[in-house]
Amino acid sequence: MVAVAVDVVTSFVTASDASSQAFKTATLLKTLSINALITGEKGVGKKSLARYILPDAPLLDASNFDELLIALESSDTIIITNLEKSPNLLRVLESIQKSTVRVIATAKSSFNDENIDELFTLKFDIPPLKQRKEDIPLLIEQFTQEASQLFERQKEFTFEKFEPDLKQNASSLRRQVMMFYLLADIDDSELMALLEKYLYDKLGSNSDYRDFLYLYEAPLINAGLSKFKSQLQLSDKLGLNRNTLRKKIAENKKHIKGK
Repeated sequence: MVAVAVDVVTSFVTASDASSQAFKTATLLKTLSINALITGEKGVGKKSLARYILPDAPLLDASNFDELLIALESSDTIIITNLEKSPNLLRVLESIQKSTVRVIATAKSSFNDENIDELFTLKFDIPPLKQRKEDIPLLIEQFTQEASQLFERQKEFTFEKFEPDLKQNASSLRRQVMMFYLLADIDDSELMALLEKYLYDKLGSNSDYRDFLYLYEAPLINAGLSKFKSQLQLSDKLGLNRNTLRKKIAENKKHIKGK
């Protein structure tokens, strides 16, 4: 049975077998002097583990080509993120091979280049959160504590009707929890200010009223269906006849949950 834990240095959650194994591999790499490549989707913790392995190394994005080449010539250790974004990967790899610098690099899971096999002695992949479901509650707890401190607001997090946003793994989940806290006590004027800011740069055509009406109608229908459970009750509460409500649901069908 895997122990449920969060590393205090990296905040990397190790509740699942996959994340626990990734952390063990990173811990091993701290004791070795080899180059390694960590792959995975955005938000899975690649950068956190790279920092854990080389805590004092400079961190540079591979897209910053000139800056990266200078760092490779002047550093003993270095972390290179987003290796797949390098505008001249072959030149970067040649520079690493000619130097004595130790490299921990990160890249997306689908990244593959025949030139990297000889350079990186060890490669390991961190699976997405949807494959590490045991990690999700602990991540939510982390982000909840962070949000409560940031917004100076103690609010009990409820999982009722909460569907974790895992599109970008921990990155999108963190943003979702932050939004939960930000909107917890929002008033009418603050909500309207947010919508005004959102709409300001989007307005400009002669069909804007019709095109953006869903921003009001879809949330109202979704909230009503969730609260009152049936179209019949919702139509009564909204003061609409059922045919009008059905029409509104059809018009907003791509934004209506469960439709």
